[in-house]
Parts: sequence; C-alpha cells; structure tokens
Amino acid sequence: MKQIYRSYFQKSKVFLYPLLGIKKGVRFVPIETYIEWNHSIVPENMLVCAYAIKQNTNDQEEIKRKKEFDAFSKQYLEKNELYHSKHHTNNLELIVFDLSFFKNDLKKFKEGKYSEFSLITKRIIMEFFGNKGTISEYMESYLYPEKYYDIYSNILNIPISTLEEVKELCDKPDLNKEDFKKSIIELELFK
Repeated sequence: MKQIYRSYFQKSKVFLYPLLGIKKGVRFVPIETYIEWNHSIVPENMLVCAYAIKQNTNDQEEIKRKKEFDAFSKQYLEKNELYHSKHHTNNLELIVFDLSFFKNDLKKFKEGKYSEFSLITKRIIMEFFGNKGTISEYMESYLYPEKYYDIYSNILNIPISTLEEVKELCDKPDLNKEDFKKSIIELELFK
C-alpha cells in the first residue's frame, strides 16, 4: 500500500452489502445502499439496495433491462434468505434486506468500529473482496488495522501510538448519507 483512500465512500456498500452473499460480478449491482429510510420507514437492522431501473418507459433497451432485472431479482434477491421487501420509484428498484442476524455488527458499523466486527462478518467481507488488489488491501486494513499501523504511520507521517489510540483506519459512516431520502408517498405514486 502506497497511499490511503481519502475520499468518502458509502460504508454500507462495502461493509454490509457483502453480507447478503451475492457474489461479485453479478449482472446488477446497486447504485447505492442505505441503512435507513427517512430515519424510520424500514425497521432497524435493514439494508436498502437501490438499483437504477426505469419502470415506465418506451425505450426498448430500458424495457429489456427491466425484464433482465426482474429475472435477476427473482433469482438472486427475492430468494435471498435475508430478503425483506421490494419497492420502486419511476427510476429505482429498492430491495430491502433484513440484517438482524448481524445486529451486533450493525451496531459496530454505525459506531465506525469495523475492527470489532465478529470473525464471521470479517470473513464474509474478505471473501467477497478476495485477497488480491487494492480494494482487498484497503478492506483488510479497515478490518484488521493493527497489521497496517506501520504503513499508515509512514503514509500519514504520524506516530504509530496515535493510530493505536484511534484504533480504526476508516472513518465512521455518515449516517445522513446512509439514509435514503424518499418518502412512502413518493413511492406510492409509481405503484
């Protein structure tokens, strides 16, 4: 590792989406993920995955894409053991998953304490990202920061003791950005 990732990224997409057991490389990947929906619409311990799928269109490519997504959704999303519900707007398919099984890790997630995730959660995340490439190395540094204190210390030009005090090498999730901001009324208009 020669540099650290400094830009904000949606934490639920990298730390929680892998818990769904959907393999990397599938045809459809959410454009974004969220842990809340207007602070209250979905119950606690849920993950909302937003897919860019147009509902009402005359464009033949979009109609084809919608059919492909529907087949994908039935096979990979709606049959997932964590599946909770499905909603849509004119441009988004929203699939909600129940992560109650991981509720202790979700609590740690909201606190930004990724290194304190359970071993099973860490294993699932690392298997999702594999063991090669930059993203894999970043993820390992977030989940097992003590292995990377010396590297981060050199890159940031700060003492290792400072990193040991802070413990985590990835910032906390921005809970405002982790909240999907559409209301049920807006969704109902497109049913």
